[in-house]
Amino acid sequence: MRKFIYKNWTKVSFFLAVVFTITACENSFESGGFDVNSPSNVTSFKINGVAGKIDQKTGNINLTMPYGSDITAVKPEIVLQAGATSNLDVTAPVNFTNPVKFRVVNGNLFKDYTVTTVVLSPIKSFTINGTAATVNDVSKTITMTLPEGTNLTALKPIIELTEGVSISPASGQTIDFTNPVTFVITSNGKSVNYTANVGVPVTGLVVAFLGTAATRAEITNMDEIAAADWFFSTFSGAKYISFNSVESGADLSDVDVIWWHFDSAANLPAIVYKPAVTTALKNFRSNGGNLLLTSFASQYVDALGIVPSGKGPNNVFGDFPPNGFVDANSWGMSFVGHEGHPIFEGLATYETGKANLLQGGTFRLNHTAWWFLPEWGGYGNGEGWRSQTGGTNLASEAWDNNLDGRVTIAEFPNTATNKNVVVISMGAYDWYNEANSSGVPSQANEFINNIKILTQNSINYLAKK
Repeated sequence: MRKFIYKNWTKVSFFLAVVFTITACENSFESGGFDVNSPSNVTSFKINGVAGKIDQKTGNINLTMPYGSDITAVKPEIVLQAGATSNLDVTAPVNFTNPVKFRVVNGNLFKDYTVTTVVLSPIKSFTINGTAATVNDVSKTITMTLPEGTNLTALKPIIELTEGVSISPASGQTIDFTNPVTFVITSNGKSVNYTANVGVPVTGLVVAFLGTAATRAEITNMDEIAAADWFFSTFSGAKYISFNSVESGADLSDVDVIWWHFDSAANLPAIVYKPAVTTALKNFRSNGGNLLLTSFASQYVDALGIVPSGKGPNNVFGDFPPNGFVDANSWGMSFVGHEGHPIFEGLATYETGKANLLQGGTFRLNHTAWWFLPEWGGYGNGEGWRSQTGGTNLASEAWDNNLDGRVTIAEFPNTATNKNVVVISMGAYDWYNEANSSGVPSQANEFINNIKILTQNSINYLAKK
């Protein structure tokens, strides 16, 4: 009997040991195998002699390179702790335009590192009358909107430059910005042209923020509140319109653009489907009015007959508090092929036709109401979507250079004139980043300015149609 118990206990002990080992391995991989105390650290990391700032706790290595640095094919210099090896081949040139990840191993321990490299802009700041411009080093543009009524013929830009850089016309010089102005930037004997576009809001523009709340003050959704606050601080001719007032026959004849940003629920509320409401908004469009529909409001294109019946967004989803998540990756969009479209003017891009909207590390709900093309709806690709919906797909997810995978931004109808509806429908279009489930506030979204520019451009574009 003792022998039997001993043998079985031996088996049980072996089984428990295996389980413990597997569990330990699983826990290790779930945490990325990251051990801040392991002897697998990077002690030094340089690109072209510039040392990176290493955070051993997060594995982030950040480098700031001088203006003009070419980081598309450089050999990094890396020093590891004794006995450690890396899967980063330092003998071959590496493209550091986007973050580069690599792993350092020492025995059975490892750490993952991410190298983020930023090349200094030649222009630190460009302001006119206290208003800051958006400087895009990819498209070589300087863009700003000044208050309505500003005289563009005699303005003095104040320009702060990176060390070793000169600019012409110079800072403080009086310039006529009625038309685009070319600035010549020179460094180390090489010159490049930047084009400055300075504008003012459309004179006399009347724009309305449409909502389900009776008044603006009664809006409860934080994303809608943040969007409304920006809207009313940006457009002098802004006013609030409720769906109940539309149903009751509100006069919309003086309104140029109506923006409905709906973030409260994946399903649109019953009020928006009432015949009196849909008829009023259809008449608004027929009489030359324009609509901007964002987030879950993108679905409204079906009820308003903007697309053929059943051809609205076919992939609608998202979390609601207290649910949500943090993604280490930044989310953006591809508008490759539409770089010259007015709604994308002045966006800060990370490569041609691509811009981020939501910074990595921010808390997000991923409110999405887009068209998923390849497998669903019988669209197949962007061309199939255009022929079936009557719209123009302007943007997709950042990976989609051909715009054949998703439709995240679109305009209707697909004709040369009278394009009076724009929809923006991806999860990266996020005005407010909630606290996480533990109540810890989200970090700020450094790309929020792109969301503001995209929205303002869309409203101005619709107003001019």
